[in-house]
Amino acid sequence: MILYHGSYVAIEKPDLSLARLRTDFGKGFYLTPLKEQAVSWSRHFIAERGSAVVSAYDFLTKVSDKLPKNAKILEFDTHSLEWLNFVTANRLNKPVKTKWDLVIGGVANDKVFDTLRLYFDNLIDADEAIKRLRYNKPNFQYCFKNQKLIDKCLRFIGAEVIM
Repeated sequence: MILYHGSYVAIEKPDLSLARLRTDFGKGFYLTPLKEQAVSWSRHFIAERGSAVVSAYDFLTKVSDKLPKNAKILEFDTHSLEWLNFVTANRLNKPVKTKWDLVIGGVANDKVFDTLRLYFDNLIDADEAIKRLRYNKPNFQYCFKNQKLIDKCLRFIGAEVIM
C-alpha cells in the first residue's frame, strides 16, 4: 500500500522527535492512503514556509511483510464515541492510558472539527457529537507512534513538489 505525507519538505527518514503534540492521535508521524488529502495538508505550508511537498511511502506491500506480533495497533472504522474520546484527549494533550505503536482512523478535518469544537466547549454532549459525525465519511489517516515500526514498515519512494 502507498501512503502519503504532506509537509513543506520531502521527508526521506521520518523522525518522531520532530512530531507535534495536540494532534488527532497524539504525537506521531501521520500519513494517508489518499494522495489528495496529503496534497491538501501540504498546501497549508505554502503561506507559512513557502513550499508544499508530498512524500510517498511503501507500507508493507510484499506478502512476506507483516507488522510485528507485539505491535500495539488501534483502529477506528468510523467516528465513534471511542474515537471522539481518543481525539479529544489528544487534542487537549491529556494522558492516554495505552501506548500505541500505530493508530488508524478518521481525520478531524474542518467539517469534523466544527463538531469537535462544540463538544470541547461543552456546547453539545457526546451523543449529539456522534449523531452529527455519523454523517461524515472519515478520511483515514495512519499515525505511527513508534520509531522502530516506522523504520521497519515504511520505505520512502519519492516526493512531489505541490504548486
